[in-house]
Amino acid sequence: MDAYRVLIENITDYAIYMLDSEGCVASWNAGAQRFKGYCASEIIGRHFSNFYTEEDRADGLPLRALTIARTEGRFENEGWRLRKDGSRFWAHVVIDPIRSPSGDLIGYAKITRDLTERKESERALERTREALVQAQKMEAIGQLTGGVAHDFNNLLSAVLGSLELAQKHVPDPSPASALMRNAVLAARRGAAMTQRMLAFARRQELKRQAVDVVALVRGMADLMQRSIGPAVTIETRFPLNLPLVWADPNQLETALLNLAVNARDAMPEGGPLVIAVRAEAAGEDGPHRLTPGEYVCISVTDAGEGMDEETLSRAMEPFFTTKGVGKGTGLGLSMVHGLAEQFGGRLTLASRLGQGTTAEIWLPVSSAAQPVAPPPEEVEPANVRPLRILAVDDDDLVLMNTAAMLEDFGHTVLEANSGPQALDLLRRGEKVDLVISDHAMPRMTGSQMAAEIAAKWPELPIVLATGYAELPEGGDAAHLRLAKPFTQAQLQRVIGAVMRARVSSSA
Repeated sequence: MDAYRVLIENITDYAIYMLDSEGCVASWNAGAQRFKGYCASEIIGRHFSNFYTEEDRADGLPLRALTIARTEGRFENEGWRLRKDGSRFWAHVVIDPIRSPSGDLIGYAKITRDLTERKESERALERTREALVQAQKMEAIGQLTGGVAHDFNNLLSAVLGSLELAQKHVPDPSPASALMRNAVLAARRGAAMTQRMLAFARRQELKRQAVDVVALVRGMADLMQRSIGPAVTIETRFPLNLPLVWADPNQLETALLNLAVNARDAMPEGGPLVIAVRAEAAGEDGPHRLTPGEYVCISVTDAGEGMDEETLSRAMEPFFTTKGVGKGTGLGLSMVHGLAEQFGGRLTLASRLGQGTTAEIWLPVSSAAQPVAPPPEEVEPANVRPLRILAVDDDDLVLMNTAAMLEDFGHTVLEANSGPQALDLLRRGEKVDLVISDHAMPRMTGSQMAAEIAAKWPELPIVLATGYAELPEGGDAAHLRLAKPFTQAQLQRVIGAVMRARVSSSA
């Protein structure tokens, strides 16, 4: 028996000790001391409920455990327990009743295992699984949203183009011209909505460049204040030196304005809005699944209503809004999320009910030493001589609309509804001055067709029209792009740019 007691007392992987019939500690081994931090003289005689959390004691768990062990012959469960220093550990507990030969209860044998490491591993795995599920859900929504927005862009191209041409044949002012202007404005609002959808889907064409975030925020301060009103006070917190970031300045301004408007809406009575910028490195185990590297974080913090966990988990989904019917599209945060991802960064949200919200845009640092100068203002559409233009699009509505706009300029238009059909026209010797083609077409994309044309007719200029940033990175630098939906002026402008470049190259 003495050898058995020595064995029990020296086991360190398990806490094995005795309780008397009232639940007070009657013996203590080395494992118990290692797990719980008490030496024998500190704990023997004290009730074992000292090891339970305050919540479990209030719930009566210690007494219930002894009752179950006494009446059912065994108690077993897992839960949080307390060490001497107040820290918690995850324990697997077994309590067995000990009875005399006559059957009287004389105490309990209690065995505890510390499973904290296993519990933390399980929690880490669960967090990873939840993050993966969320990423897959957002990716699936993004694929659907991007496809819908692309098709909607095609429809808007036909609608806007047709309205623009129709307005030329309607006297102004007249009831019909007023209705057409309303229709154009509505179509443009639809185009703006598709741009937000495309931004969420990470399929919006961006003009990335080195950007000074502090200068950008200061430059848009007046616009932001006018947008959110006098009841909200803007406070900025910038360090003295910050690296440049890799972003599209116009889209970044739009994203910050969206966050500011959301913050204003969360503070109906007004309040402070804090915009802070900081530089931070992300390592292999860095925050928010960021690729290791150097980042600049732009945070926008309000003192508003905040969000509960369920709302927070859905806040970046497109069309999800808490503002009520007619008070928001639900595309603001989803647009910012998509832009941040397309920039190579992240949008993160932290919020608690009644304690406000912090939105953070993480952007990768640029290697450039100086910000890129802003592009020159767009020139007026140039008048060019009548051309023979090959228009290519698999959507008959868009193709007809593009041809009508070109013919309105006096150009002769050849039409093809696929890349192979366009190539057949060129092989038959049709004289063509310019090709304007959609990119997203079945069987052969616009980029693939452009590569065929460049190989066989290298002098023939090509314009690729795209509803979103679907063109291969760097693969179509020689061809001008035309964003859908486009106006007649934008179409004329790109034709003028192509012909000017052609004249310059031949000079």
